[in-house]
Amino acid sequence: MRTRWKSVEIALAGFAALWTASADAQTVKIGVISSYSGAAGGSVIADLMDKAINLYVKQNESKLGGVKIELVRRDDTGIAPDTAKRLAQELITRDRVQFITGLIYTPNANAVAPLATEAKVPVVIMNAGTSSTMRLSPYLARVSFTLWQSSYPLGQWAAKQPNTKKAFTAVADYGPGIDAEQAFTKAFTDGGGQIVGSVRMPPTNAEMTPFLQRALDAKPDVLFVFVPAGTQATAIMKIYGDLGMAKAGIKLIGPGDLTPDEELPNMGGIASTDGIITMHHYTANAKRPENLAFVDAWKKEYGPNSSPSFYSVAAWDGMDAIFTAIRAQNGRVDGDKTMEILKTWQNPASPRGPVRIDPETRDVVQNEYMRRLERVDGKLVNVEFETIPMVKDPWPQFNPPPR
Repeated sequence: MRTRWKSVEIALAGFAALWTASADAQTVKIGVISSYSGAAGGSVIADLMDKAINLYVKQNESKLGGVKIELVRRDDTGIAPDTAKRLAQELITRDRVQFITGLIYTPNANAVAPLATEAKVPVVIMNAGTSSTMRLSPYLARVSFTLWQSSYPLGQWAAKQPNTKKAFTAVADYGPGIDAEQAFTKAFTDGGGQIVGSVRMPPTNAEMTPFLQRALDAKPDVLFVFVPAGTQATAIMKIYGDLGMAKAGIKLIGPGDLTPDEELPNMGGIASTDGIITMHHYTANAKRPENLAFVDAWKKEYGPNSSPSFYSVAAWDGMDAIFTAIRAQNGRVDGDKTMEILKTWQNPASPRGPVRIDPETRDVVQNEYMRRLERVDGKLVNVEFETIPMVKDPWPQFNPPPR
């Protein structure tokens, strides 16, 4: 009998040792929902985000004290909230992920939010930029941007410029575009300006010439445009030039989606692009030491002709926030504890400049940069010329939650 019990004790000891070893070498699963196919431009965004995710993991996984990272990628195919919701459900119930991240488009992020609440799975939004999204679940944190964050201070700036009293707005007709329109309009009119017309355009590729023709006919001093960064931005530039809007004295401005770094080579042959003003939180051409190091590491990993974008830096910082939560819990991730950690996350050495999460809104706080599109050594680049430090999303102060 004693021999039998001794055998049981040895077996239990061996099981305990295996359990301890597995705990020490724990794997944290991160679900990445991104648009690897489908909507125009989505696959380019997904690739830029994936490259940053992979580079961050490669450089930092060894600093997790033996914790391993498993990335579980799923394709939502573009603006497809039903698909995103189904994928999130599968990641939570079948794959048992401890985090969900990615989420390029607002409708997809909104669809995932209630599942995050139900399962208490933290979601780190790497792109979707509609302000109201953050009120859909206490398990959301955003490291990217909001359109109010750039469009509101841009409206304030525009209203102060000489001979800029009348504006026309043209935006993509979905959450971020509507936010951009409302933010710019409020700031510009509060500053004494007048909106002489506005249009909302389909958020996917469409013929946009009739919309900008209406802007030309309204004869504004300035045209404010938001479209999803990518090929639509280049299309807007071409139409702006073809319609002779610059020659008519209409200045083109917008949030940074209008002149995304990765799309500038495709705009190089459009003469009317020079001097266009945007406001944004990241510029690949910025000379901050942290950004120079980031771009250098990126080019070493992906080639000298490859360049990061604002999608990339959000994915980089998103992984930094997730890794911070993993380290703080020694790899044993709890949803509620994770959210408390994410509320206090900050990265003073981000490539975009200092960045942190606002603990009250769980939204990003960051510098916004005034930028001018210029040709440097024959190439179009965004050149920062003014910094507005540590901007919180203005939307909540104008839209308090119902009591």
